[in-house]
This record gives sequence, C-alpha cells and structure tokens, in this order.
Amino acid sequence: MNLNTTTCYAALQGRDARFDGVFFTAVKTTGIYCRPVCPARTPAFSSCAFYPTASAAEVAGFRPCLRCRPELAPGCQGGSLAEAVLHRLQERAVEGIRLEDLEHELGLSSRQVRRLLQSAFGVTPLQVIQTQRLLMAKQLLQETAQPVSEIALAAGFRSLRAFNALFKERYHLAPSACRKQNSKPKNEDGIRLRLSYRAPLAWDTLMEYFRSRLVPGVEEIEGREYRRTVALGSACGWMRVWPQENEDVLVVEVSPALTRQLGAVQSRVRRMFDLDARPDAILSVLGDDPLLAPVFRRCPGLRVGGAWDTFELAVRAVLGQQITVTAATTLSGRLAARTGALIETPFNNLHRLAITPEALEKLTVDDLCSLGLVKARALALLHLAVTARAGGLDFPPGLDHEAAVARLVALPGIGPWTAHYIAMRALRFPDAFPAADLGLRKAIGQGEMVSTSVAESRSAAWRPWRAYAAAALWKSLTPTSP
Repeated sequence: MNLNTTTCYAALQGRDARFDGVFFTAVKTTGIYCRPVCPARTPAFSSCAFYPTASAAEVAGFRPCLRCRPELAPGCQGGSLAEAVLHRLQERAVEGIRLEDLEHELGLSSRQVRRLLQSAFGVTPLQVIQTQRLLMAKQLLQETAQPVSEIALAAGFRSLRAFNALFKERYHLAPSACRKQNSKPKNEDGIRLRLSYRAPLAWDTLMEYFRSRLVPGVEEIEGREYRRTVALGSACGWMRVWPQENEDVLVVEVSPALTRQLGAVQSRVRRMFDLDARPDAILSVLGDDPLLAPVFRRCPGLRVGGAWDTFELAVRAVLGQQITVTAATTLSGRLAARTGALIETPFNNLHRLAITPEALEKLTVDDLCSLGLVKARALALLHLAVTARAGGLDFPPGLDHEAAVARLVALPGIGPWTAHYIAMRALRFPDAFPAADLGLRKAIGQGEMVSTSVAESRSAAWRPWRAYAAAALWKSLTPTSP
C-alpha cells in the first residue's frame, strides 16, 4: 500500500477503517495524534503530519488523542524484518522485559535492532517500549478501576515513580487526570479491556472452529462467548472474550489474579482471534477466485483461528495426525485430565489448566498409550515437550514460513502437514498452507480428491494469503444453512 501524504489525508477525510493502525495523524496546531477513524473535525492538510507508528508520533512531541484513543488501534502484519521486529517488540514491551533480554528471541543484537528501527521508522527500541507501556497504561486507566500502582506494573514499568514521571513528560497530565476524563465502575468479576479490529470479523465462523476443538475443563463456549483457563508464569486465572455489539471491538475480561499479565493476555488474544488481519488486502487477492469467492461472500471477514499457546496447538496438531477432529478432541481432553492442574473459576465447566511441557515430560510412553495414543504419537509428544522446554518452538521475527516449517519437520514425528498447520495457526504465518490435508485436496477438487502436488500448484495463485485460502476451503466443506 502506497502511504504518501495524499493517500493518508484522503483516508483521514473518509474515516477509512482499512487504514486504522496503518498510520497515525499528528495535528500540528493541537499537538495531538489520532487514528484515521477519529470522529473529530478533519484538520487542514497543512496542519497534518503522518507517522507509521504511535512511537514515531510521540517521539515527534505529539500526545495521544483522548477521543479516538490510539492505544486501541489494531496492529499490522508486516512482511519485512523491520516490521516483524517492531511488532514483536510492541507485544513484549508491556511484560517489563528489557531489549537486552530479547536478543536471543529476536535473533539480533541490541545494536542491530536499534539500527533497523531507526532506519525503517525513525525510532529507537527504547522509544517503542516506552510508547507501548504508556498506551497500555492509558487504556487501563480509562477502562478499569485498578489502582495506579497496579496499572504501572501491569504496563511493564518497574516502579510507580518512573511511570508517573514519563506519563507527565509525554502526556502533560497526571495519570489520575487521565482517569477522571473517563472513569469506569469497577467490575466485580474481572478486569475488562477492549480490543479493536478491522471490520468485518466472521466471529461466528471463528466460534465454529474453536467449538469443535474445545478441551474439556480448559475451554468452553457459551453462546457467542469464548472462555478458558489461563496460566502465565506463576499467575493462574481465567478469561472470557465476546464481540461488542455495534462496535468493531472484542471485549476481554480476565480474573483479577492476572492483573500484571494484562499485556501478555492482550497480545495472545489478538493472535488467537487474528485481530490484526487486513480483510481488504486479503479479499483483493482471494475475493475473485471461483473456489473461494462464495465463502468470502457468505463469511465476510473470515479469519484464521489461532491458538492461545504454540505448545498447546502443536500438541493438538500431533494428536490430530491421521484421525478425525472429534477423535483428536477426545484425546486432548484425556491428556488435559491427566496432566492439567486443577483451578477454581466462576464457571462450572472450567476447572483445569492446559497441558504444559513440564507436565508432559513427567509421563512415559506407556502412560500416553494408556490414554489411547499409538506409540509413534506418544514418542512425538515427548520429543515435542523436550523441544519446547529448550525454546525450540520460539521463532525469531523475520523468519519466513518455509524456514519455520523446515525447523519443525526436523523434529521427530512432525511431517509437512503438521508443520504447516502449526505455522498457520500458532505461528501466524499468513502464507502457510498444509497442501497434504485431505479436506483441502477435496475442496480444491470440488469433491474429487486431488494430489498434494496439484493442491500445492493451485495454491500459488493465493500467495501471500494461502492460510486464509485454506480457512475458506475448509469452510466450503461445511454445509450451508437452508
């Protein structure tokens, strides 16, 4: 997308939601920066400056708009290394992590990251981290009744003093003043956040995907609401997610025990429900294909359902090898019942935490076979647990999906189908495509089973959105309602 000043101003004039989160408008006369969808009166072209990130706007001396709230803008799925690094840094910033701690995860030295971000976006890593923490804190101040000290820690700040000083320096007001602008009553059950996305969003189709794979005791769906237990570090609790009526927003509610993990919860929910997708860009490539167009007309805003955790999804993918979705769900439930720690929640059907590499490593091949697994699957799961414990399921930003698939296929018991499935649903590679899948091959052949090579060849026309093409093909196999 060509983001020159003329394009940006036209998007601003039209309140074009397709550009929400793609750029930010800074108004020189007010010192405020906004989202393209801000309902305020459109400023004159000469008063506008456009920035690719909120960090760049703040570095230039602008403050976030209290009306359109830039902290709610959806993110972007960037294809370049710089965009991938920026996105990863934004996700991890609110976890209180330092750039030096991320060197191994990013696969780059601190110096390389600084040079990359300065060249691409005109900001330093520290400025990105500070901006994300401030925006997270601003969101919590405006949407929750949590104490300011808790909000500072939840946003990744190491002390209340540092938070107060930076907030006043950047935003020219005290945190408490920001809260008074839009105070929210305390919710008795949990803490609520709002996550924006680019409309449309095929929420009911997403719920169909998750409903058929729910792990008993760990997840449930009630109406249009998804719920699950959560373990992040030493903190355990629950969360629930549902779409806000008449708004392009998901509401996320988490238990108070997860207050300091709100940033991590937010990032995972965005990935899980594919909230940073660009429906317009996807449709421009896939919308006219005769195989896919009927599905996109029936399910506008089709997303690729993801996963809360890469290891959870990888276990599920191994369990699903050469068996039905229902059978794999049964095995997942047995495994969770055997290894998942008990937890109390307000929901009767949520009482167990999901499987972890540590818990799985304690089992033997015979233990797993007693649950109904064949020996090959049991061995693959144990190898997977060892790999996850060693960080083998953590992939640096900028790695393409073919390289990630190659790493996964090198693991015992992981074939191309499993690797591509993990890549598209857990690692969020938009061009991953499990061509060997029987359902995809049948959908491509319109009822006739084509070969894997034919499926692979046919998918070339769907790059770089083959994961979304796969989601549409699987959906095409579902009978439509009369």
